[in-house]
Amino acid sequence: MADVFRILADPTRRRMLESLRHRDRSVNELVEEIDISQPGVSKQLRTLHEAGLVTVRRLGRQRIYSLRAAPLRSASQWLRFYESHWEQSLDALEEMFQSKPKSGRKER
Repeated sequence: MADVFRILADPTRRRMLESLRHRDRSVNELVEEIDISQPGVSKQLRTLHEAGLVTVRRLGRQRIYSLRAAPLRSASQWLRFYESHWEQSLDALEEMFQSKPKSGRKER
């Protein structure tokens, strides 16, 4: 899971995953869409592949990349646990503000 969060910390890799969420893409398609160099895209794809977030298959001379979302599921479940904590904390804060008497000028 630490690898997933490390990988998601990079905006370029997040854009690639978002692009692959819509459909499978070749390296050249990602180069055009993400607007970074081919070696840059290849490096990021290698990182995503090593973390298990993308799969690759050959189609003639091209490599086609697909999103593999399963590793994201464990990260999502972990975050969901903390989401309920944040919601409870925010609800308590909202309750505190609503119950606090309003301060202001005294009526004359």
